[in-house]
Amino acid sequence: MKIVTNGDRPDLQGSAQAPLRTGWPAFVLRDPVSNDHRAAVARYFPRFDVLLVEDDDTVLARATAVALRWDGRPSALPDGGYDGAIVTAVAEHESGIEPDTLCVVAATVRPGRTGGGLAGTVLTALRERAEEAGLRRVVVPVRPTLKASYPLTPMADFQRWTREDGLHLDPWIRTHQRLGATVLGPAPRSMVVSGSVAQWEEWTGMAFPQTGRYVVPGGLDLVEIDRERDRGLYEETNLWMRHR
Repeated sequence: MKIVTNGDRPDLQGSAQAPLRTGWPAFVLRDPVSNDHRAAVARYFPRFDVLLVEDDDTVLARATAVALRWDGRPSALPDGGYDGAIVTAVAEHESGIEPDTLCVVAATVRPGRTGGGLAGTVLTALRERAEEAGLRRVVVPVRPTLKASYPLTPMADFQRWTREDGLHLDPWIRTHQRLGATVLGPAPRSMVVSGSVAQWEEWTGMAFPQTGRYVVPGGLDLVEIDRERDRGLYEETNLWMRHR
């Protein structure tokens, strides 16, 4: 196995990485901030888009990050978590602001290969690149895997759920903890997705017969459906963690 970047291997984009996207709920892929800034992120931060590949070029895992400026205070983290970090990083780059912090915005593992430490491998690769680039801090707006089973529980409560060994109940949070990361606190409105009722029914495979708040597959929070306005709104809270 080896680490490369999307820039190093453009031939591995598209279909080669399609399996990595199957683990995400369909509505997550409709985040407008991520979609609108994808080209800029790829152009400005190519060294922080890493792939773990087999010798036969099978893509096993990917991790992506952006660089921004942060003074180390939790209260000064970008408003809007994941979305906010992307917007801030792109705007600061275009304004010539020197970054000092790496913010990991995505890490995915090929289905069937989870649980083998591959996520830790690509996260470690990003941390090493951050150090090489002189970025003193590394933060992540984590999307906890297990939180989808508890969409009614506020993230402020969920972040305190630990096992007897002191590590978190959530496996994705534990992955970061084992790399030395600590919990900073909730990241409200980290991802905001809006769509028509028909779109939400397509994305979730559910029917929404009346206005109200609904639990949806893969959602960390509830979706608010307004049939009169033909609108569904999802505002996801993530969890800020700091690696260093």
